[in-house]
Amino acid sequence: MTVSFDQPRTEDPEHWYCANMVGVPVPLLGSTTFNRCLRRVTIHGTRETHPGLFRLLARCGTQAEAAEVFAHYMELEFGLGPPPEDAAVGRRRGATSYVELLRGWGVDSNSAKAAVLKGWVESRFGLVPVFHKERLGLFPSPGWIAYLAEKTDPRFHDNCIHQQFDLVYEFCQWSIRRFKAPGPRFVRLWRGTNNVEEQLVEGDARTRHCIVRLNNLVSFSASKERADEFGDWVLETEVPTVKLLFFPGLLAGTVLDHEGEYLVIGGRYKVRAHHGWF
Repeated sequence: MTVSFDQPRTEDPEHWYCANMVGVPVPLLGSTTFNRCLRRVTIHGTRETHPGLFRLLARCGTQAEAAEVFAHYMELEFGLGPPPEDAAVGRRRGATSYVELLRGWGVDSNSAKAAVLKGWVESRFGLVPVFHKERLGLFPSPGWIAYLAEKTDPRFHDNCIHQQFDLVYEFCQWSIRRFKAPGPRFVRLWRGTNNVEEQLVEGDARTRHCIVRLNNLVSFSASKERADEFGDWVLETEVPTVKLLFFPGLLAGTVLDHEGEYLVIGGRYKVRAHHGWF
């Protein structure tokens, strides 16, 4: 973490990082300008390390088929299958799985599992979280210390979990380009919130059009009505598909699908704000 000693910048996590693993300057990556530039993003070294996976995926004709291939590859590569039936009683917990953490996010986006996901976004995209259980401002603080402890929790770092999510992201981007869904370049999504004023960067939510700064990883919905269940305000925006980590139907089985949830890399977004009373 690179922290400026200039007090105003120190209090603003948006200015802390200067490097990432996608080759796009962090200030640009987190900007509204990037959201319209249609630049492709890839996590350096991921596809080169797993060429066999993408050769197998190239043979798939449907998203469902690709999801099954991806799940099988991840099971073999990271040992994610169930323990053998004759495993000794008292065997340590199974190896950490990307599915386990995604489901943990679905239960509570401020849990320790969710902190690991936010930490992955920090490491790969250089975007620092601005919220985890509480607003993260001046460093160090109790909020930051709690977040740092949870994102490095050894329970979830016993099985190359960051590398697992590198593959989830690359698979997501491959799927979008191959099947042109939910994109191919943008997807209109909605997010419910109760603290829109704290997220404002420019404009006024009551005038409908404004710019907000979202957490480094956030949930959206493809349904305005569904998003309305999660806050008094609903933020509507066009998300570039290169900022999608997960969309409904990406993976085999039930993973966040019951709420039609999208996981989006955050930063600044131009939004249209809707309130229940206007």
